[in-house]
Amino acid sequence: MTETIAYADFERVDIRVGTVVEALPFPEARKPAYRLTIDFGPEIGVKKSSAQITVRHRLEDLVGRQVLGVVNFPPRQIGPVRSEVLTLGFEDENGAVVLAAVSQPVPNGRKLF
Repeated sequence: MTETIAYADFERVDIRVGTVVEALPFPEARKPAYRLTIDFGPEIGVKKSSAQITVRHRLEDLVGRQVLGVVNFPPRQIGPVRSEVLTLGFEDENGAVVLAAVSQPVPNGRKLF
């Protein structure tokens, strides 16, 4: 476990739910990844993300899926892709990433609290 933080620190990380509207291969990435386009609703809009989720997730299963993402990190250039959000997940027992998700559909753009 890491150090204890104040609730105000947690509030600074803006985690929202969005729906994957496009999922493409990303062969230029150093580590296997997909290029995701995620709709975070009218307030935040549509954002791009590079996600290293190729081991546990099939490209064809991602469109329409709701995912969680940090939307207030600065964009990162990953090869030819400008990743605008950090798509969240957990490592499984082998180190492969499993997407974090909601258990029931919620409107795009809703904030985690």
